[in-house]
Amino acid sequence: MDTAVRIVVFTAIVLASQVNCQEGILHISNGVTDKEYCLVYNQSWTPLSQTLDAALQYPLVNLTSTLLCDATGIQPEVVNGKALVVMRGVCDFSQKAVVAQSLGATLLLLASNTTLITPSANVSEYSSVHIPLALMRYRDLLDAQQVFGENMQVKLYAPPQSKIDPSIVVMLLIAVVTVTLGGCWCRACERDRLDCVLEGGGDSRAEGGDLFLYSPLKVIIFVGLMSVMLLLMYFFYNILVYVIIAIFCLASASALFSCLDAVMDVIGCGTVSFSIKNCKLSLRSLVLAAVCISIAVVWGVYRNEDSWIWILQDLLGIAFCLNFMKTISLSNFKICVILLSLLLVYDVFFVFITPFFTKNGVSIMVQVALGPDAAGERTQSNMVEVPAEPQAPSEKLPVVMRVPRFSAWALNMCGMQFSILGFGDIIVPGLLVAYCSRFDVRINSRNKVYFISSCIAYLLGIIMTFAVMLLSGMGQPALLYLVPFTLITAAAVAGYRKEMRQFWTGTTYEVLESSREPLLPEGRTDCSIGGQKC
Repeated sequence: MDTAVRIVVFTAIVLASQVNCQEGILHISNGVTDKEYCLVYNQSWTPLSQTLDAALQYPLVNLTSTLLCDATGIQPEVVNGKALVVMRGVCDFSQKAVVAQSLGATLLLLASNTTLITPSANVSEYSSVHIPLALMRYRDLLDAQQVFGENMQVKLYAPPQSKIDPSIVVMLLIAVVTVTLGGCWCRACERDRLDCVLEGGGDSRAEGGDLFLYSPLKVIIFVGLMSVMLLLMYFFYNILVYVIIAIFCLASASALFSCLDAVMDVIGCGTVSFSIKNCKLSLRSLVLAAVCISIAVVWGVYRNEDSWIWILQDLLGIAFCLNFMKTISLSNFKICVILLSLLLVYDVFFVFITPFFTKNGVSIMVQVALGPDAAGERTQSNMVEVPAEPQAPSEKLPVVMRVPRFSAWALNMCGMQFSILGFGDIIVPGLLVAYCSRFDVRINSRNKVYFISSCIAYLLGIIMTFAVMLLSGMGQPALLYLVPFTLITAAAVAGYRKEMRQFWTGTTYEVLESSREPLLPEGRTDCSIGGQKC
């Protein structure tokens, strides 16, 4: 049962894509008061000023009583040289724009009571429109009328957003620090286990409840079950999303407890024990359990509050990744190669290949990550969709780290924008880093060469991922870069040190009763206990 839960959670770890948004700001004033609203435009069709001061100001004429599919009933002198707002619908954006500019309007706003989408047209139609065109919420227009009446002056502008947003640096630090801490934790556990074996002698296996991957067949079955679960979540998302949320709350609370308990042990925090009806309890454990459960419950209740809940999701996500790296053991480098290679193929297939088979042309991986009904999310082709009316929040799988885009604070009136990194981009290469860290202990490597080199490889891989994402302007399957970087680096280190045989097949300890060190010196051991758990 525990293994099945781990497969379900691991399968839910997916990649999310991110593209450049095309949102702007509608500034309305009457000379005394001013207010700003969300705006969606087409950057290639309607370039806007980057600052409010540089934007041109126009008086606004409200003609939302018409759809402006033709000029019938509209007097040109009423709209000449002014900004015009009409209702969206019936005819194309370009047709409305052509009619508006034929009447002498200098700017066209389309009020929508459904959704705000990036306005688009055929290439031939772009050249026939020479006035700015953008969409606004109809409810924002009603609000502006209450504030300003009919005397409204409008400006349109779009603050520049740097591609290299500080949130990317924060995301990189989260990923690298999590992988590094996970490797250090695994090293400490392996050292404790070795000490235990040397004191007690004999062999030991992974503790019950831990998933121990030691055979290629087991790895293939594991990845196959992940594929099946991903497909089930694609077809039955509205049901399984709540199952994943419940599992995440339980698993992340347990993981956070394990992490905090380990921290308490490191800093030397003692514990007070007491007994109730022959049941021995620890005061420290009870306090930690209450804190961890409370955090998970708060996240579960307020999971859709974008403004601040991302902090708790990242905290729980870091704990989940650390605990996963500690409890899932790969027995040798051969298993690492098979698992990471299969997951690379799995990732690329569900991101790049499945769009050719889905009805909407969106990959199964992205659809599961964002949710089929996710409003306001950036999808493919730089298109934006923002709800025009308040809506019930769309449930999303809690399988990503989320950090707000700091350069986009000015556009948060259209909805917060996030940089996203999937848990799998941390866990999958992190399992290899954990194996390298354990192997350092098994060969008594004092300079931690395998662990340090694999961490550096992960850092370079994640930098490459972000660089390609920024250059291409679209989300990337990070494993496409992380897997080659980490596997090749680990293999190169083992080959250079002439330890590939031990590194490939794993090692088992031979223990002498009078010794607390491996039988052979560094780089010469032929055996140790493989895949032990803390």
